[in-house]
This record gives sequence, structure tokens and C-alpha cells, in this order.
Amino acid sequence: MVVTEDRLRALVAADRAAGRTVALANGCFDLLHVGHVRYLQGAAAEADRLIVAVNDDDGVAALKGAGRPVQAAAERAEIVAALGVVDYVVVFATPTVAGLLRALRPDVHCKGTDYTPESVPERSVVKSYGGRVAIVGDPKEHSTRELVDRIGRRE
Repeated sequence: MVVTEDRLRALVAADRAAGRTVALANGCFDLLHVGHVRYLQGAAAEADRLIVAVNDDDGVAALKGAGRPVQAAAERAEIVAALGVVDYVVVFATPTVAGLLRALRPDVHCKGTDYTPESVPERSVVKSYGGRVAIVGDPKEHSTRELVDRIGRRE
């Protein structure tokens, strides 16, 4: 389900009260592909609940450049929320998920295989509250940029 950050805080508090563990994964998810699915499946395996933080439109444009995102944040969030392994989706408007990590304190912060545990930008935030970082998913062999390029060549 797509939720606001305030609603997410309440849901996470209820999950913790019920003894559930929480993982947080994040990304742009501009055109969903198998690499995203495998990343989210890996993240879901790390805890009882999976939160996915989706970059807002300005964040995607800043990260990916002109012409991106292909789909609006609300649509990307709804698509990600439809995946069975995802419990909660929130759209965030900051350059990193550090603020969400501080607010929610998930047990696990999951990143894709294009990172190492040492290169995760929010690593120090996660360690500061006693959480852990997990690298999940398949090798980074799929990309939205590649899909966009392939689609563009077919026109």
C-alpha cells in the first residue's frame, strides 16, 4: 500500500509492537524490470515487513537526467505497491533516504548489488541506531536506461 510518511511511522510502530522486523529498500523504479523484482524479493527475505521508498520526480530527474522519470512518482509507487513482496511504499523527496532511516529505524537497509556494504551512502546512519545493511538481488545486469534506449531504437 502507498502511504504517507506519517502513516508509515504508525504502521511500523504497530509492526514492531507485534514483534515484526522491518526492512527498507529504495530506488527510482522508473520502468519496472526483472532486476527490480529480484532486488525487492531479496529485500523482502531480510525481514517480516518490506518498506520501499521511491524517489520523487525531482529526485529521479536529478539522478538520471533529462527525460526522466518516464512515469510519475505516484504511478511508480502504485506499481511497486502491487508486488506481493512489498508491504508499504512511500515517496520521498530528499537526495537520500537517510531521514527515513532515522525516523523509521528499520532493522535492515537493503541495497542492490551495485553497492558493497562499505559503499552504501547511508551506512553510518544505519549503524548509528544498531541496524544492518544487506546487499540483495542479482548482479546489476538490468537497467531502466538500457530499456529506454532499446525502446528508443525501435521507433
